[in-house]
Amino acid sequence: MHHVDELSINTLRFLAVDAVEQANSGHPGLPLGAAPMAYVLWKRLLRHSPSNPAWFNRDRFVLSAGHGSALLYALLHVFGYDLSLDELKRFRQWESKTPGHPEHGLTAGIEATTGPLGQGFAMGVGMAIAEAHLAQKINKTGFPIVDHFTYGIVSDGDLMEGVSSEAASLAGTLGLGKLIYLYDDNHISIEGDTNLAFTENVLARFDAYGWHTQTVSDGNDLDSIESAIRTAQSVDDRPSLIAIRTHIGFGSPRQGKASAHGEPLGAKGVEETKSKLGWPLTPAFFVPQEVGEVRNSTLQNGVKVEAKWDALVARYAQEYPELGALLQRTIKGELPADVATVFPRFEADKKGMATRAASGKVMNAIAESIPELMGGSADLAPSTKTALTKFADFSREDRSGRNMHFGIREFAMGAIVNGMALHGGTIPYGSTFLVFSDYMRPALRLAALMQTHAVFVFTHDSIGVGEDGPTHQPIEHIMSLRMIPGLTVLRPADANETSAAWQIAIEKQGPVVMALSRQNLPTLADSAKTFDGSTKGAYVIDSDANPEVVLIGTGSEVHVAVAAAEKLRGTGVRVQIVSMPCWELFDSQSDEYREAVLPRGIPKVAIEAGVSLGWQKYTGHDGAVIGIDRFGASAPGDKLMGEFGFNVENVCAIVSAVLPRNAHAAKNVI
Repeated sequence: MHHVDELSINTLRFLAVDAVEQANSGHPGLPLGAAPMAYVLWKRLLRHSPSNPAWFNRDRFVLSAGHGSALLYALLHVFGYDLSLDELKRFRQWESKTPGHPEHGLTAGIEATTGPLGQGFAMGVGMAIAEAHLAQKINKTGFPIVDHFTYGIVSDGDLMEGVSSEAASLAGTLGLGKLIYLYDDNHISIEGDTNLAFTENVLARFDAYGWHTQTVSDGNDLDSIESAIRTAQSVDDRPSLIAIRTHIGFGSPRQGKASAHGEPLGAKGVEETKSKLGWPLTPAFFVPQEVGEVRNSTLQNGVKVEAKWDALVARYAQEYPELGALLQRTIKGELPADVATVFPRFEADKKGMATRAASGKVMNAIAESIPELMGGSADLAPSTKTALTKFADFSREDRSGRNMHFGIREFAMGAIVNGMALHGGTIPYGSTFLVFSDYMRPALRLAALMQTHAVFVFTHDSIGVGEDGPTHQPIEHIMSLRMIPGLTVLRPADANETSAAWQIAIEKQGPVVMALSRQNLPTLADSAKTFDGSTKGAYVIDSDANPEVVLIGTGSEVHVAVAAAEKLRGTGVRVQIVSMPCWELFDSQSDEYREAVLPRGIPKVAIEAGVSLGWQKYTGHDGAVIGIDRFGASAPGDKLMGEFGFNVENVCAIVSAVLPRNAHAAKNVI
């Protein structure tokens, strides 16, 4: 091993060890064992520009084993990113740029938030899909504009998680040849040797998935690691997994032990490790001058590589001006200037259509104007209505296709959609039934944490699903999704609210969930009011002067509120009807607007075919909630809605109970 290589690798190791020791918290085992493979990749192969972490054609690197974050922070510092030694010294501290697990958007150079094992693996698959699609769409002979690899370091734990299996299966099916993962094969997890629970032949499994696999028997053999990666680069029809045999906690007294995983080495352990690897005991956070030169050379090389690409793009824009303009817009993440005009309006219609059907119409109406839009379903496109009918399928043979077939892999779908969004150049969507959002909740949570521009289309949104029964009828799901900070949840009431929901999703820089009906819903009369009101999260459909009660509905239950209001007015009750497709947008409005929609001092009755818990923030102690706090049943949807109280008679009875004029009536009306 060359002197500078050894110095650099040990710098990475001990920057990580010192950070963990100073924080008295963290994971030193992975950095000590995996530093050589990370160094080889970053020094010899990774194309990146540390002075511009957002350079569009950079190679992507995902540390799926996010608990090894101290290694990633050391890499970023050593290779020239904007991450100072002072930040490494503040590892895991309040408001530092070096949190316990990597966070996208917080620290320059972090491609994805990782730590929940397996999700980084799947997000990398999404990045490789986006690269392949954009390369097919943008590149021309002599102009390899989008042309990069996606790399990752994955652990035993990553490969145990089901989401990585789901994503690996799809990646193999699609033949994503520019996806290369380095497997830190150290045989240790938190409880001990991986043989306790993980005895499979990992490479045989990945061979069966259709991956190209290799083994490097010595994790400190830099040339063998480089050779394996270069071989993987030459395999253009299969993703690659390189199993690199390492020793967790390499060089420390805990080498090869589970205790090396997630505990500081302690002062004595640090001293013994530094002595064994020939590293100065002091100062901590030591970076030799020769390693500083590695930083400078990487920065300079990055500038050159990026400048060469910029010149290529300039020539491309001259030869292909239309595509050049699309490329520039894509790089900046901007939408077409006239995007607001492409979302359709629907005429009033008593029969109407299911909001899932309206969504499909909207998607196909906007697809040509918004070429970034691509995605698919977990094998449910005929039911979720999410196929872009004028466009091909994305496949091994046709990377230009915009319809994804994720297979019955909800969790991987969510994580892959996140990866596509993180890559840039696409606005991806994934769809399934709302009840199966549970299968992908961890990906939705990371979408919210990272604020990915991703769209999640969930149909069959209530007991209105009907005969499929309680296994397929979401009850707690809408409310549980509203609990995720940073996730915008929309439950539109008709075709126009659905079109507005899509406009919100396309324009909003953050994840959006849509909950859509299986059953037909009438189209409300005033499309302009619907559009404007939906963007505010809630709006008044109509109101009597000096209303005595406010009926709040979402989705299909808005129409129950409309019908109940008509009957109530016939008995002399003054009513204000509110559609509230989105709590999050409504809560962000001004006090004046929220007061106009939900006036104080007036009883409010919320109607939603889901759990009642949560609505009390709007209805208060003097209002009521008509919800469902048990599982559904198997019967026709209309029958179920009536049996569970989502009908005019029950709403009128509840309103009667909460009206001040009937203060003596019982108010336990949930």
